[in-house]
This record gives sequence, C-alpha cells and structure tokens, in this order.
Amino acid sequence: MKFNSWCLTDKGLRRDSNQDSCLINEDIGLFIVADGMGGHSGGEVASSMAVETVEEIALQPGAEKKSPRELILQCYEEASRRIFDKAAHERPELAGMGTTMVLSYLRGKHLYVGNVGDSRCYLFKKPYLWQITEDHSLINEQLRAGVMTEEQVHQFVGRNVITRSVGYEREVYPDVIEREVAPGEMFLMCSDGLSSLVPDQRICEIMNQNTPDKIVKACVEQALANGGDDNVTVMLLQFVE
Repeated sequence: MKFNSWCLTDKGLRRDSNQDSCLINEDIGLFIVADGMGGHSGGEVASSMAVETVEEIALQPGAEKKSPRELILQCYEEASRRIFDKAAHERPELAGMGTTMVLSYLRGKHLYVGNVGDSRCYLFKKPYLWQITEDHSLINEQLRAGVMTEEQVHQFVGRNVITRSVGYEREVYPDVIEREVAPGEMFLMCSDGLSSLVPDQRICEIMNQNTPDKIVKACVEQALANGGDDNVTVMLLQFVE
C-alpha cells in the first residue's frame, strides 16, 4: 500500500518547552505521537523514551515475524517498564512521569493503531471524520457513564486528567485497533494540544478544505489561533493508489 506522511510539532504559546515527541519511519511503516507529562523535564523524558523504545523494538531482527498485535503490546509494555524504572531507580526527581502514546503500524494492507492516553487517531474519508481511538481520560469516563453531557465538557474541572498512561505505572495495556486501509483514506494522529482546542467539526473542515500536504500546518495554526495553551503535534498518513 502506497502512502504519504507529514508531521508538525509546536510548543504552543503558553509552554516553555515541547514535551511532545513524534516519529515517522516509513521504511517499517511506523508512526508515533506521544504527549509527555510530569514535572521538571519528566514529560519530555517520558515521551522521548517511549518513542525510542517502540522504534528499537520494531527494528529488532525477527520483529516482522511477530503478529502486529503482539509487537504493539510488547512495545507498550517495554516502554512503560523502562520509563517507570528510570524514575524509580535512576532519577527520583522524575517520579510520576509518564506519557500518552498513539501509534500506527502498517503491515501490508492493514493498519494497526495502538493507544494509551488521550492523544488521538482519526480516520478521514472525504467528507467525513471519525475518531477511532478511545480517550483514556476522566472526562471521557464521565461522558460514557452519562454523568455529564457534551455541552458540559468545557466546564469540567478535571478535563485534562488521563486515566491510563505509559510509564506512570510499570505495567500498561494498550487498546489495539485493526483496519484494512483503502486508497483515499487519511489517518490523522495528534496530541491533545489539537483536540482540546479545535473541535472535531473544525478539524473535519480543515481536512476538506486543504490538500493533504497542507493539513498538518493548518491544524497547528488553528490550535495556536485558539489559544495555543499546550504543545501541539499533528501527523497525517494519506493512502494512495
């Protein structure tokens, strides 16, 4: 399956550093967005460790012989273990650090999406946009339980609290989604620096109104125009004939 890919990251307008990390490795079909959390430089350390660990495992001899699901589970398990152990045994000042991580792994005509946290993966098939990952966040749990409505989301105090992350605990279990991809489909992955500031409807409009090579820049610019409260990373995969 032929594809094109683009990525852009920005520290935003309110942060001193960028704790997002991202990776495009077209040779092995691996694409990652991670959004770190933790005081001091903890978030930056956690997100970069997660991305480096996944690429290392995916590049190991024999990785292509494992099932994609098995490989993705191993990636998340190892990344979480390394991040947790680094804080526990090497750098106690980073205790409590962790990261969200959404990844896409292409194997043949199938795309496998792994997710922990509230970074997202969307599927866009003109003219529609669907969120295909589930946010592991307090606000999403409240929505699913019917405790609050979509209209009340913006007044919710704990809207940035995530309920599952890589490295905060030693073990983590990711969601894994499989989809057979088709020409014309696009997959947009992002940190919550985009999704918390730009509504899905507006993201959909941007994707309908721009050529694929301009979408990531337009999304980042919209997040900055809407306040730029957080680091923002946007990645796009476009599948072609």
